[in-house]
Amino acid sequence: MKTNSFKARLKARQQQIGIWSMLASCNVLEVLTQSSYDWVLIDSEHAPNDVPMVLEQLRTVAQGDMPALVRPVVNDTIIIKRMLDIGAQTLIIPMVDTADDARRAVAAMRYPPLGIRGVSAGTRANRYGRDADYFAQVDNETCLVVQIESAAGLGNIEEIAAVDGVDALFVGPSDLAAALGHLGDNKHPDVQKQIHAARERCHAAGKPIGILMPDAELAAEYTRSGFDFVAITTDITLLRSGAEAALRNLAESTRQGV
Repeated sequence: MKTNSFKARLKARQQQIGIWSMLASCNVLEVLTQSSYDWVLIDSEHAPNDVPMVLEQLRTVAQGDMPALVRPVVNDTIIIKRMLDIGAQTLIIPMVDTADDARRAVAAMRYPPLGIRGVSAGTRANRYGRDADYFAQVDNETCLVVQIESAAGLGNIEEIAAVDGVDALFVGPSDLAAALGHLGDNKHPDVQKQIHAARERCHAAGKPIGILMPDAELAAEYTRSGFDFVAITTDITLLRSGAEAALRNLAESTRQGV
């Protein structure tokens, strides 16, 4: 079975810098994975990705060495099974508010008797039956990250982190800001206080923690403060900012007579 390099570095507590893909495009992922990021996230919660589209994007990522994380649309046993069967090794599960939510995700990730994942002898995950060690190694090479993005999730961090099978936690800053009464204001001091407290509490519980933050100043702060994996931009952010920068550069060059 293919080694999960993201999980291996996570266990070694090597900080990893990632990029978030929401454009649901194999071409975009092909461009992104030719860069030097440590990981890329394929989103299907807030992006128009269904299972066949994620499959094709995983095939694109597999042309290189960059590990792909996948965020399913919801913490659902069937959806998790399908994402694992098409070859996703690391899943970020959104809206995990309680230890029971986390246990449900763990059960969906594991085969019986440890869990409830349905068994197929021939999927892309086991190279259509060619990986004879797949069932013996799958728990070692799959990685479960649960997302904390509500007041309830904040309150239950220690209990969630203690669930066997949860490899890491992840802060969703936009939903967290909304839950704390600051919709659209991730920089609010109350939000930032809770984000850093979540990092400290998670580390005290012995688990790595990650975050997504396209704001360069905040991303640098989170990196310096010890978040274990940080997505510092998204493909949408890069496209939008690049398009706007090209217009600004033209206007500036025109004014200078260049």
